[in-house]
Amino acid sequence: MANRFVLNETSYHGAGAIAAIADEAKGRGFQKAFVCSDPDLVKFGVTKKVLDVLDGAGLAYELYSNIKPNPTIENVQTGVETFKACGADYIVAIGGGSSMDTAKAVGIIINNPEFADVRSLEGTAATKNKCVPIIAVPTTAGTAAEVTINYVITDVEKNRKMVCVDPHDIPVVAVVDPDMMASMPKGLTAATGMDALTHAIEGYITAGAWELSDMFHLKAIEIIARSLRGAVDNTPEGREGMALGQYVAGMGFSNVGLGIVHSMAHPLGALYDTPHGIANAIILPTVMEYNAEATGDKYKYIAQAMGVEGTESMSVEEYRKAAVDAVKKLSQDVGIPDNLKDIVKREDIPFLAQSAYDDACRPGNPKETSVEDITGLYESLL
Repeated sequence: MANRFVLNETSYHGAGAIAAIADEAKGRGFQKAFVCSDPDLVKFGVTKKVLDVLDGAGLAYELYSNIKPNPTIENVQTGVETFKACGADYIVAIGGGSSMDTAKAVGIIINNPEFADVRSLEGTAATKNKCVPIIAVPTTAGTAAEVTINYVITDVEKNRKMVCVDPHDIPVVAVVDPDMMASMPKGLTAATGMDALTHAIEGYITAGAWELSDMFHLKAIEIIARSLRGAVDNTPEGREGMALGQYVAGMGFSNVGLGIVHSMAHPLGALYDTPHGIANAIILPTVMEYNAEATGDKYKYIAQAMGVEGTESMSVEEYRKAAVDAVKKLSQDVGIPDNLKDIVKREDIPFLAQSAYDDACRPGNPKETSVEDITGLYESLL
């Protein structure tokens, strides 16, 4: 069986990289940008950094900011109508996963109008055309949506997140500028950073992992482990490391999938509006323990990448525990809670467990699971 690997066409990395947006837009003959960015980024002047680049180059744009932290079907629908009305021919997505996920859904529907019903995009929709060209500018170091073929939209009516997987949605240009991430508060830096670590670890142990994806994931774990604490303290080195680490993780997991950490985190975001990175960070160590028996010797290399010494002389049980403990320690050091007791209502667990089992990420888990197993995992985190 052939292993497919999809990456974005062009990427820019480093402080000041947003200056390249003007050259890319002009070089590709684009006329007017549909700028997707969330209201807080607009309010605090982060979006303006990119708008200044467009203004300075004389490039026209329309700003769209009707985007929630967990973007909804309505956010996508109004985005489609706004795009059509403004006469744009490309998208500039500025923000975290919410802005980029909205942009991807809008771009797909514009060029594949038979999928105007947003719910029809869930899973692996058989779209025929590439989405509207997207230039993606992340402002968080976590989701790696600028390099992935995935996006997630919340169905508010059904209290669930729809995971959409489509190679046609990948941005043509990613601009990974750590200066765009410097204004992230500590809590958001920690949450998005642990999301990136979850991507790297789940991608490394997922059922679809192979040698090429392993290369990306192990390097991402190493970069994130040495950079996240510094990023939370807003050091330049930490910001630069996380900007790269989360992107490298995205290069891998986008192509091989994830597991039940994500499938358990998604319903928390849909039902309680829990920040995705927080949910992942809390769940990750517990699911690592649950999955350990199905991972061969991979936890030894996770532990090494996390900076644990002496793994070569450890038993299987010891290096598996060392890997989990290193993740717990990093999570604790950056201020992530260690349980779900302030988030989950016990009476909601049956709904959460069934939603997690039905989630598109669940089949990628390295260990076969069940609704009952997932129920037990949620209960153990209360």
